Amino acid sequence: MVKIIIYTGLSLSFDEAKEILDNHGDVEVIYKKPIKRGDLGLAIKEHPDIIGIIDGVFHQNSAVAHREILKAIDEGITVVGSSSMGALRASELDTLGMKGIGYVYEQYATGKVTSDDDVAVMLDSETLEQLSEPLINMEYTFTKAVKENIITEDEKNELLSIAKSTFYPKRNYAQTLNSSKLDDDTKDRLVTFIRFCEDIKKEDAKSLIRYITHVIE
Repeated sequence: MVKIIIYTGLSLSFDEAKEILDNHGDVEVIYKKPIKRGDLGLAIKEHPDIIGIIDGVFHQNSAVAHREILKAIDEGITVVGSSSMGALRASELDTLGMKGIGYVYEQYATGKVTSDDDVAVMLDSETLEQLSEPLINMEYTFTKAVKENIITEDEKNELLSIAKSTFYPKRNYAQTLNSSKLDDDTKDRLVTFIRFCEDIKKEDAKSLIRYITHVIE
């Protein structure tokens, strides 16, 4: 029996994750809420073979510590990270055995992103509803909008400046666009583009789940 524990619920809902990887045959998958400090110690006692870290708390509780992850790795557990807290910790521990997956991980690993504020969001701790927009998603979306000639590079820089100066619980697309100097037509085109642009944190989370499915095949 292969036992897998995955911390998610925000970047990717449990139901969405189960569409990719669910309990079957000799595989037991346990989905848990975003990880906080102390959770890995309890998880190790469940004797998992693989731990996937996607979401984790930053400010509501103490974040998962590096030594907790290294302890799990020392116990022979495969630890994989992506999207949010998982991507951040993987970029810090990838030379020590933690596996990083996806765009957000690469942004941290290459030093293009350095602050945990870039992936921080406000959430409802009970429903795990996302109440703000992560900066990493906004930068990804605005960069794609430039490539699609929706906005100019200067307009992207203005939007990102507004977003970065906004405290993360209040950061969202509507507030950012309303505070900008973009004309109404450009705002309308950008809103439409945003509506259909992929959520990069969610895509990274799916990539982590798919990676685990390949590992256990």
